[in-house]
Amino acid sequence: MANRSTSAQQVIVIGGGVVGLASAWWLLETGYRVTLVEQAAAVGLGSSYRNGGQLSYRYVAPLADAGVPLKALQWMLQPDGPMRFKPEADWRQWRWLARFLACCNARANRRTTATLLQLGELSRNAMAQLALVLPLSEFSWRNAGKLVVYRSRSAFDAVVARPDPDHVRYVLSPAEIVQREPALAELAPQLAGGIYNDGEAVADCHAFCEALALRVRAHARFTGMVQAAVRQLRVQRGRIDGLLTSAGSLHADHYVLAAGVCSRSLAETAGIALPIYPLKGYSLTAPIRDHDRAPEISVTDFERKVLYARIGNHLRVAAMADLVGNDTAIDPHRIASLQRLARATLPHAADYGHAESWAGLRPATPHGAPIIGATRYPNLWLNVGHGALGFTFACGTAALLADLMQGKSTPTTLNGLVLSN
Repeated sequence: MANRSTSAQQVIVIGGGVVGLASAWWLLETGYRVTLVEQAAAVGLGSSYRNGGQLSYRYVAPLADAGVPLKALQWMLQPDGPMRFKPEADWRQWRWLARFLACCNARANRRTTATLLQLGELSRNAMAQLALVLPLSEFSWRNAGKLVVYRSRSAFDAVVARPDPDHVRYVLSPAEIVQREPALAELAPQLAGGIYNDGEAVADCHAFCEALALRVRAHARFTGMVQAAVRQLRVQRGRIDGLLTSAGSLHADHYVLAAGVCSRSLAETAGIALPIYPLKGYSLTAPIRDHDRAPEISVTDFERKVLYARIGNHLRVAAMADLVGNDTAIDPHRIASLQRLARATLPHAADYGHAESWAGLRPATPHGAPIIGATRYPNLWLNVGHGALGFTFACGTAALLADLMQGKSTPTTLNGLVLSN
């Protein structure tokens, strides 16, 4: 139901990916009039296009953790390692790395994990709310469950030793893994065990964006979609006075920055330094033939840092976190690496020879949690920095943003989710 205090206010949401579209929808439902600005010819063509497709509400594992710097060095020396690093003459890269290293300890990891688990539950409920108007079938949503498999006995024992206060996980032996997911039968001899979480889902993020965009466009308070590149946030008298875009100047009462990696450079035009750096990820989308044995459960190979998700009649294989700046080109060596890993792990799961390759830039913060809410300007708001969990958290952060813009109390703590500089 519309809020009378917001019904006359105009908001411009910058970004037509999953986070921007969700933000637009929740603000429309709150009562704001909304215009969406997206530089691409269609919605969801950036990080939302061919991402991993997992909705991991309970399994959250921030990259920053104790021991990760040493592991990262090892990964970069491995031919098929999950990480690459290209030094840049850019202070933003080094500042982000310094902050990331400061977060690589158990205490910071536990704090961020607790925050993300709260955000995950909020996001699950928000997606269920959205499903009342957006049928899950329109974007191939499935309650697939999530299975994380471990090759290393020490890594498996360490995760089993962690507390499970909500009793939501199942600890599985290799034999029990095969019983639950027969597609892993050939891999089982290499495994120490696995952790299964029910209630985790998979879906097609790009299809979700397209379906949600149709609802946004049809909403009574939607004031239009502008295809344009935003070049500057114009500041006057301590407020954002408008946007300078390739289509001219645009003006509103409020502005929401939800443009993924591009949010960083746009914020800089208003003097705001967002602690965001692009982590480049890759994916394969391979057709599943009648005789293929694709997993029904969403699978994550913990040591290889590769995830496998059946989305409709295709298998999505996603991996890698390369620190290579704003390079969006598909590196054939990284795709070949992903092909090797997929064929070795699930050789009969899909037609890898006809897989579609993709690369995208995920907007990551050093600690691994998104940034939501206010800035130094009273009419500029943020919904940025979701990293690899943009699809998972899009609905939850959009709901939080709508509450914050109305001055309401939020249903979850904002510790670690607000801009600190």
